[in-house]
Amino acid sequence: MRETLAIFKRELAGYFATPLAFVFMIIFLFCVGGFTFYLGGHFEAGQANLKGFFQFHPWLYLFLIPAIAMRLWAEERRVGTIELLLSLPIPLWSAVLGKFLAAWVFAGISLSLTFPMWLTVAYLGDPDHGVILAGYVGSFFMAGGYLAIGSCISATTRNQVIAFVVSVVVCFLFTVSGLPIVTDFVSVWAPQAVLTTIASFSFLTHFEAIVEGVIDLRDIIYFVTLIGVWLVACGIVVDMKKAG
Repeated sequence: MRETLAIFKRELAGYFATPLAFVFMIIFLFCVGGFTFYLGGHFEAGQANLKGFFQFHPWLYLFLIPAIAMRLWAEERRVGTIELLLSLPIPLWSAVLGKFLAAWVFAGISLSLTFPMWLTVAYLGDPDHGVILAGYVGSFFMAGGYLAIGSCISATTRNQVIAFVVSVVVCFLFTVSGLPIVTDFVSVWAPQAVLTTIASFSFLTHFEAIVEGVIDLRDIIYFVTLIGVWLVACGIVVDMKKAG
């Protein structure tokens, strides 16, 4: 565990060693505010809640989270520091988990900077704080899911642009798998059981349930399992690249 913590501290400090972290946070906050107040019609809705705020998170994360994840392993391979990292007396899983947790915490810090929106809603009305808290929890776990996918993709290449594009595509498939654009196509040739299974992988399905204020254990298990599976895959890819 000490090894994981050491990697975590090294990676998290690395985010704030350059202005890129602050640029990302500014872009994230700008996009969140713009989408919520202009596209989401937050004030026009006349309701004291943050549903208009959370509904855009999956689509923002679809591009912003892969931007964080693309450098996790691709940059290490590009500059040649991955050999040094993997030669240290630490288990491979510590490196994979430490780098992921640092990126996840960084995403969580960015998300926490939107807290003034919660305060604003509380000042203007009488919102259900439990529902808002559930939305933040769901958003944080969903960000972890996107990050785990991006981390695995990043481990397959030394080109950050390729890692970003492929991560966006894979994350997009997980996001829309429960929407009619997918289900209508699959229903033509697949039985209902297959259709239900594919739809169950949708980030939107699980996230929207949490945003409604219902933190179902099955939704949390889904995100935790998805994160675990993709991190295991990431470890396998890194180990294969090391062996190669």
